[in-house]
Amino acid sequence: MAVARLAAVAAWVPCRRWGWAAVPVGPHRGLSALLARIPQRAPRWLPACRQKTSLSFLNRPDLPNLAYKKLKGKSPGIIFIPGYLSYMNGTKALAIEEFCKSLGHACIRFDYSGVGSSDGNSEESTLGKWRKDVLSIIDDLADGPQILVGSSLGGWLMLHAAIARPEKVVALIGVATAADTLVTKFNQLPVELKKEVEMKGVWSMPSKYSEEGVYNVQYSFIKEAEYHCLLHSPIPVNCPIRLLHGMKDDIVPWHTSMQVADRVLSTDVDVILRKHSDHRMKEKADIQLLVYTIDDLIDKLSTIVN
Repeated sequence: MAVARLAAVAAWVPCRRWGWAAVPVGPHRGLSALLARIPQRAPRWLPACRQKTSLSFLNRPDLPNLAYKKLKGKSPGIIFIPGYLSYMNGTKALAIEEFCKSLGHACIRFDYSGVGSSDGNSEESTLGKWRKDVLSIIDDLADGPQILVGSSLGGWLMLHAAIARPEKVVALIGVATAADTLVTKFNQLPVELKKEVEMKGVWSMPSKYSEEGVYNVQYSFIKEAEYHCLLHSPIPVNCPIRLLHGMKDDIVPWHTSMQVADRVLSTDVDVILRKHSDHRMKEKADIQLLVYTIDDLIDKLSTIVN
């Protein structure tokens, strides 16, 4: 079993140097051990990801129905939690599903309410509602222990899910984890601009990752998000945590991942920085680092169980 998994991982590794540094924040066997046991051969590049799982809907009586795709397989399963207004069909989500398929592990990806194929109105979305969406996925769709992979704002939500479901969430991987970031950035605006946003009800936040050049964030979203901030006190999460962040991230400073590492109660924490990666972290080497990290946690959790 271990040999088969190792071969699957090796197929994703490029024959060139990696541009990242791991900052361990606790005693454990980390990525260095995985790298040491990867077979030294000429592997192929990341395969093209194809959607083979069918679109389904999670029906919720008093809440919007959620669109999702579920790949059945072994435990622990992987749940991908997208970023702000991001869909389940992004590069990282598809790559994770393809990798889980190669390992035979379960995987779930989904759209938040009001986003993508899910029901609901995006203008009525709040962080609290999306938190409920994540918990619905964990409670109603996920079988057994789960590793959560949260991208950007999804990293904020994965921490909340780990707090709310400690018996089911066994590890976390944050990619450019945006804990508290939206609230922090808004509070740093000049007083005049904050008053203008309050009057208009919308903050046109500049972003090169949006086709329009801005993200129109509802003022109500920002104010509601204030109730979910985590960095002001210890974060009661004790499972293994890996935080990946690009040092060229101009949306969420990489220092935010360091703050999260400092605040969580877990002693098994790595912050892994990529010097030339941006906020999206979806280049080939970024994706390979991500799947390496997933495999390493699966191996670690399997070792603990056995």
